[in-house]
Amino acid sequence: MEIINSGLFHAWKNNPQGKGLQISNKLYSQAKSFYESVDETLTENTVMYEVYTIPSKPEAGHLSWGLSVLKPVYVNGECNMTRGHFHENLECEEYYWCQAGEGLLMLMDEDGKCWCEEMKEGTLHHIDGHHAHRLINTSDVDLEVVCIWNGDAGHDYARVEQMPFPVRIYKVEGKIQIKEG
Repeated sequence: MEIINSGLFHAWKNNPQGKGLQISNKLYSQAKSFYESVDETLTENTVMYEVYTIPSKPEAGHLSWGLSVLKPVYVNGECNMTRGHFHENLECEEYYWCQAGEGLLMLMDEDGKCWCEEMKEGTLHHIDGHHAHRLINTSDVDLEVVCIWNGDAGHDYARVEQMPFPVRIYKVEGKIQIKEG
């Protein structure tokens, strides 16, 4: 019998490493449309978030692993956030585990009702496949969230563009402010 190395490694409070790992950055130039207004003080190449993904086969029975790292950036006071999406396959659930930082997991049902779950180191969040979801960094350090999802879940960004999240999160003088509508 042979004992081999897995080829993948995700140390506590570090980024995943190894074979098959995909890394992508979302720059401000690519994220401007997520926010209520354009912030002329941010450069186009400001990194808003990084995503480390160990993808699986895009079919049922396979799992993907990822880490999203949201930078502590504010866009005219609005907290940094991911684009947000529904799953193409609404039967696929997802789990988010907050590895570091603080923030919110914003959820929206198919009727447009929106709510948030508080994220802090160690919290675990179950995401129903019928709910759109996005991450929001409300702190002054990186928000690091480990994600696990079905290989056949898919990402439906167009549906969120057609029915945007109706709530925005700002940080003013160190306090979170919620803007609805």
